[in-house]
Amino acid sequence: MAPSGDSDTKDKIQSPTAVASSIETASKSSSSSTNEKEKESPEVIRQRILDQEAEFRASQKPTTNLASFWSWKKSESRRPEDIATQPSVFDNPELAPYFQPTERYENRHRFDPSFKWTWAEETPLIKKIDWKVTAWSCIAFFALDLDRSNISQANTDNFLDDLGLDTNDYNLGQTVFRISFLLAELPSQLISKKIGPDRWIPAQMVLWSIVSAAQFWLKGRSSFLATRALIGLLQGGFIPDVILYMSYFFKGTELPFRLALFWMANRLTDVVSPLLAYGLLRLRGYHGYEGWRWLFLLEGILTLVIGIWSYFQMVPSPTQTKAPWRKKGWFTEHEEKIMVNRILRDDPSKSDMHNRQAITFKLLWESLCDFDLWPIYLIGLTFSMPVGPPDQYLTLTLRQLGFDTFDSNLLSIPCQITCTISMLLITYLSEKLNQRAFMGVVMQAWLLPCVIALYLLPADASRWAAYAVVTVLLSYPSTHAMQVGWCSRNSNTVRTRTVSAALYNMAVQTNSIISSNIYRRDDRPEYRRGNRALIGIASMNIVNYLLVKVYYVWRNKKRDETWEKMSQEERRNYLATTTDKGSKRLDFRFAH
Repeated sequence: MAPSGDSDTKDKIQSPTAVASSIETASKSSSSSTNEKEKESPEVIRQRILDQEAEFRASQKPTTNLASFWSWKKSESRRPEDIATQPSVFDNPELAPYFQPTERYENRHRFDPSFKWTWAEETPLIKKIDWKVTAWSCIAFFALDLDRSNISQANTDNFLDDLGLDTNDYNLGQTVFRISFLLAELPSQLISKKIGPDRWIPAQMVLWSIVSAAQFWLKGRSSFLATRALIGLLQGGFIPDVILYMSYFFKGTELPFRLALFWMANRLTDVVSPLLAYGLLRLRGYHGYEGWRWLFLLEGILTLVIGIWSYFQMVPSPTQTKAPWRKKGWFTEHEEKIMVNRILRDDPSKSDMHNRQAITFKLLWESLCDFDLWPIYLIGLTFSMPVGPPDQYLTLTLRQLGFDTFDSNLLSIPCQITCTISMLLITYLSEKLNQRAFMGVVMQAWLLPCVIALYLLPADASRWAAYAVVTVLLSYPSTHAMQVGWCSRNSNTVRTRTVSAALYNMAVQTNSIISSNIYRRDDRPEYRRGNRALIGIASMNIVNYLLVKVYYVWRNKKRDETWEKMSQEERRNYLATTTDKGSKRLDFRFAH
């Protein structure tokens, strides 16, 4: 039976060292049976083994970011004095030469393939890294989300009326922000890889914080649109930049849990931000200025402080932590050796480039041409559209329902908490049941009756009835985290995973741009036409998820047929000589 991307993969895929040995054996067998093939270069052999290791890691850890909360378990019978050094290709003297770090690799001086350490040494070190890196990443994400979403709280304080704006102007501002954010995604990653995330990320944070605080002096439509564009340009690419930075410190099996904490900070901001606004908007009239002006200024100053702190907090790499203000650095020489060797044993390809080395456009083009990932990108284009306009207009809707500024901010908190819980639950179920497309159907099945209720809600309905409908709608089980993991898993190589994640995120940003223009001024206050469109989109999404399910099942079936027709010798020869990469390999099966 052919290997698959689901439950039977583990029975068919060997450990990295065993895979490397089988490749070597198969290569010798193949070369002995024919004299027509030329000897392969070390780079080709090295890349093939890296592909096999990436496939092995994907089969061993098929979890999305948030699923790491419940999939993590204490290692069985692990004693502090046990050796923590994991097996790798560096243990094989015939294969190790193919995986030596390049001369440009910044941590090369700490690399030692014969170095061993214990769990008593590694476990406290990981905790130290979490406090230095993971905690910082959560605080940084808080700063990002605070400055990009506080316009929602400003709306409760007559922001639009004070500037002489209307709903269409607000929609245009959000569209300008998202287009700018979208266009900055890939350029930001290129800059970050060239000069280093430890330099680029603090610069981003400081610059967008200054622009955000400058909204205190907004005068009208032009300045509003200009600041929206600048904030989007400066924040675009921040998330993949942080993920790149974190990958310098954590193994592939450890990173998902840290990313789970990272994404949870986003939801935490949606809870904290209304609470901050509840106090800051009370400054309306102080020195003759509106409350929303003080909100932008003071929160911008707060995130500016976080950005400046980030400049002193971030480091280039595990072995480059010393600075004039941190003369002893974070780690001892022994700890640096543990960090470097544990990371490279997990993924030798991390030593391919210097942390100040720019990436090329070749990888982007290859990912764009990988049509098997297009179905997930298409899902990203529409999956959250039914909830986008009600979420964006939540605080405005609450004001229109008769709630005052402060009650509107407090009433926006419950749905953020319940949405976080439901997101965790559906991500858990997707891993427990090994189903992704069906979980997407569940999300749309939640949204569809809610948008129908919004459409049918009488204009004279109780404001609490309207609030209840909106709250249930916005408590939806978001599949966004699940789909990020789905895209990553179906990429199947370390080389393409980052780019495919960026392309998926660009699809989601495009989704937001479209959804921000569904509610129009001539359709207010009930937005009947807009809600009717949301009903159609939710219905379409159910069909989309089912079609994606059918597509991946069909693709796996075709590969099963091809694989089953091959003899054992043909399979070994394929594994040893194929130039197929990632999801194009015949022994890979798509998750669905």
